[in-house]
Amino acid sequence: MGNSKLKGLLPVIIFYLVLNLVLVFARETLRGWNVDGNVVAVGNSLLFLITLLSFSLAQRGLRNPNPHAFVRSVYGSVMIKLFACIIAAFVYISIYKSNLNKAALFICMGLYLVYTFLEISALMKLLKQKKNA
Repeated sequence: MGNSKLKGLLPVIIFYLVLNLVLVFARETLRGWNVDGNVVAVGNSLLFLITLLSFSLAQRGLRNPNPHAFVRSVYGSVMIKLFACIIAAFVYISIYKSNLNKAALFICMGLYLVYTFLEISALMKLLKQKKNA
């Protein structure tokens, strides 16, 4: 992993680690709020991995001299993330129909928005650093 790539992903990595720490130490509080911390932890890890993949794809488009390639790669990476999350939610809902934890599922939806915002922010910073952008 290159230095600029790691630097761009630093907010995503910090958010992932901090959220995992919160999930570990606030497990009882979450249980009191009827939130399954395991579902949120798995969702957080899945979103983190998908964000790494989509960031990598978008950054590859950033290296292309054609500006349209960058736009296509960003749209493609966001679509990949969206569909992967939809599939994961569908699998979770299909498996745990009767024991579905809606609060944890809604938290994961919010995490999707946060990870997407962090990814796009990092990509925009890299785009500003690129010459002739």
